[in-house]
Amino acid sequence: MTPQASRGRTLRPVDLAREHGLSTQAVRNYEDLGALPPAARTDSGYRRYTDLHALALHAFLALRAGYGHRAAVELMRSANREDHVALYTRLDELHAEFLHERRTHTEVSATLGALAEAPPPRRSPEPLTVGQLAHRLGVHPATLREWEKAEIIEPARDRATGYRTYGDTDIRDAHLAWYLRKGGISLPEIAAFVRELRQAGSTDRMHTLLTDWGTRLSTRSRNALRAMARLDDYLTALQRTRQS
Repeated sequence: MTPQASRGRTLRPVDLAREHGLSTQAVRNYEDLGALPPAARTDSGYRRYTDLHALALHAFLALRAGYGHRAAVELMRSANREDHVALYTRLDELHAEFLHERRTHTEVSATLGALAEAPPPRRSPEPLTVGQLAHRLGVHPATLREWEKAEIIEPARDRATGYRTYGDTDIRDAHLAWYLRKGGISLPEIAAFVRELRQAGSTDRMHTLLTDWGTRLSTRSRNALRAMARLDDYLTALQRTRQS
């Protein structure tokens, strides 16, 4: 039996929308995206939803809160196709990304601890070129120029060639920028921290950034946990519907 023909209440788009504070158009859009299973239609073309669709909407919105809109759509499409291999593979990928970012947060926190205890860096007699620093960080040289424009790094210029050169302070700040960008910290926020670190040696702003970042990670993980419960409810109901 298809989801369209599943037994239970008949619900209108407004019935689904009202519970979540959505517009009826949003509900229809989610169905069109594949986040909800196809609805049956009346003779006049109106959609007829069921309790299964209500569970699907709960699952989709919970997944969106935990994993973002695009990933939530991908996951629900796989669920509605009953492509469990694709569904579980994508979930594993997302959780691996979560773990990677959490480890990055831990690494940045450790770096901050080292900075707080270390003396100000002294300029190396052999600074790096833009290509060397970009290679060390695994970024494009244009990224370093973007960070320079944001006043995160302040490279000197070689007197003979005019090329940018990066000393120990620039290298430190570039590494911090690389870590923080992985955590979604904006360039202006990074620039403000680096400026404070240069002027006063203070890491207070960095502690605030790390605390906020950690809070976002915990909130996302908790939302993802809630989403798993909603998704399990939907998958169970979907399986029962297929078997009835």
